[in-house]
Amino acid sequence: MVKEKGLPVDEKYDPPMGGHRCQVPNKEEYEAMYKRSVGPDRERFWAEQAQTLRWMQPFKQVVHEDFAAGDVRWFTGGKLNVCDNCVDRWAEQAPDRTAILYEGDEVTEVKKISFGQLLQEVCRMTNLYKYYGLRKGDRVTIYMPMVPEAAYCMLASTRMGAVHSVVFAGFSAASLRDRMLDAKSPMICTADEGLRGKKVIPLKKVVDEAITECDFVTTCFVLKRTGVENLPMKEGRDHWMLEEAAGMRPYCPVEPMDSEDYLFMLYTSGSTGKPKGVAHCTAGYLLWTSMTVRTVFDLHVGDCYASVADIGWITGHSYIVYGPLANGCSTFIFESVPTYPDAGRYWDMVERHKITQFYTAPTAIRTLMKTGESWVKKYDRSSLRVLGSVGEPINPEAWRWFYEVVGDKRCPIMDTFWQTETGGHMMTPMPGSHMMKPGACSLPFFGVDPRVLDPTTGKEMEGNNVAGVLVFAKSWPSMLRTVYGDHQRFMDTYLRPYPGYYLTGDGCVRDKDGYYWITGRIDDVINVSGHRIGSAEVEHALVSNPKAAEAAVVAMPHEVKGSGLFCYVILKEGFEGDDKLRAELKMSVRTHVGPFAMPDQILFTSALPKTRSGKIMRRILRKIAENDTGSLGDTSTLMDPSIVDELKEKAAAIFAKK
Repeated sequence: MVKEKGLPVDEKYDPPMGGHRCQVPNKEEYEAMYKRSVGPDRERFWAEQAQTLRWMQPFKQVVHEDFAAGDVRWFTGGKLNVCDNCVDRWAEQAPDRTAILYEGDEVTEVKKISFGQLLQEVCRMTNLYKYYGLRKGDRVTIYMPMVPEAAYCMLASTRMGAVHSVVFAGFSAASLRDRMLDAKSPMICTADEGLRGKKVIPLKKVVDEAITECDFVTTCFVLKRTGVENLPMKEGRDHWMLEEAAGMRPYCPVEPMDSEDYLFMLYTSGSTGKPKGVAHCTAGYLLWTSMTVRTVFDLHVGDCYASVADIGWITGHSYIVYGPLANGCSTFIFESVPTYPDAGRYWDMVERHKITQFYTAPTAIRTLMKTGESWVKKYDRSSLRVLGSVGEPINPEAWRWFYEVVGDKRCPIMDTFWQTETGGHMMTPMPGSHMMKPGACSLPFFGVDPRVLDPTTGKEMEGNNVAGVLVFAKSWPSMLRTVYGDHQRFMDTYLRPYPGYYLTGDGCVRDKDGYYWITGRIDDVINVSGHRIGSAEVEHALVSNPKAAEAAVVAMPHEVKGSGLFCYVILKEGFEGDDKLRAELKMSVRTHVGPFAMPDQILFTSALPKTRSGKIMRRILRKIAENDTGSLGDTSTLMDPSIVDELKEKAAAIFAKK
């Protein structure tokens, strides 16, 4: 069964680290810790791990979980503060230690912010929030470039007990508006403009457009990133961030927070058009991110750890800001792109900053593979100890290139599987203890209890060499607690489809060695370059064009992005499909969702393959988009089976052009 999936299950690599430094030094210790973390000793194990955090009041109960009611709690009764754990305790112990190492769009823009400096900057920002009326429990939206001030805004929110909602600064005004309307956040932090490889992103302009429909927004803080002249500033609402923060006191006491108080919400695409506000709580999330980054990346004080993600996604929350800082370690914030000013940017940074851990996405790896090995070999990468991959399953070819060319066969590859909803790593190798297989996310992290279910019957599939739906049978500390303002949606999406289990929405294979391989989404969410894009969001954007009547969007293979968007569009009567209209439709998606969701192919059709009940047969659309029309299965249940031939013929013409 496994080999039919084309997975190279027999290709194995021993961990190249000898275990002398590793947090989990060998397989035996991993197995002993894992057994404790999910077995009868589970609560004691997690009570011990929780002592790595600084508590203001001890917790009374380790875990309460009721999947039937959607009631999950960890460390009930405890009080602590995330900012205190990430900033204050290290500013007290080692105020001069580097907390944030920042490199801007240009190579010359480098800043080091110590824990002592970070404490003062965060306190000023917290006092600024309070001065303009933000209170504990209020939501603050953050729409910022990758600059240290973005982390200040996040940490300031946690310091006073506000709930932050970071929106990726590539989202359109419409997407930003929808997220603000759902969160009802009275305050937003942004910048005049952002920079990505010399490309200028007009962030304030996008914000102004977005909040025209958000009359509850009272305050907008604007960072001067590029210093654009004559930027429109609305009197009474818009304020220059750093100029006003400079007038604030450089200390603000931390707010004691309950373990289960909300920390942040992060919107993720769902199978409906409305984004889901995934809500994470305080103590469990912080413990999980702190523990996973420390063990999975073998993190030690003195390391220069670099995750080159964006704070607009969960990787930026967990593995740029909260996880590393909770360990008192230096974290790298990178504003630019891997190909600016040339394809050696990443490896130049590794040499100059002596980066020890490097965490990136398969899309970036595949992009750099195309430029050749010379850009990598040009730079000294001897400081690297651990490499990581995140966002989507990494294909074996990219894995080998990452391992052999970038890491010189001496750095283990941490192929991490997790989600916005999980808060942190769920399935991953560990340095020194796990044999590696290119493309496999390996084995579960401590406390993670994975099961493979038959998608039809919902029964557990025992043993190895099986494929099915990936679920988790127990809660874990950083599990999402709800969909903000819509607990029913939380239940319907994650806990009701297979009662007693958390549904990941991903298919998987458990191979003959018990290793897990993620095979892709089983819902209508498409992973493009690590960005989760709901097909419904793109379909809504397409039909917003007055010439489009109906649309269906599925994934198609893409050699760089992993998956691209293949769009089937039915036009209203009287309109002809041509390249000009294709360009219009692509622009509709760019405007309504964002540039990262631009369709790769648009096929105009007279109809879609639907059952007699009106359900679109997406299985057929996916096969056609994959140029795999040899086994489309039974089409007799379709309302009009002849439409399949039309689609096959038109798709063949598209692929012939390529």
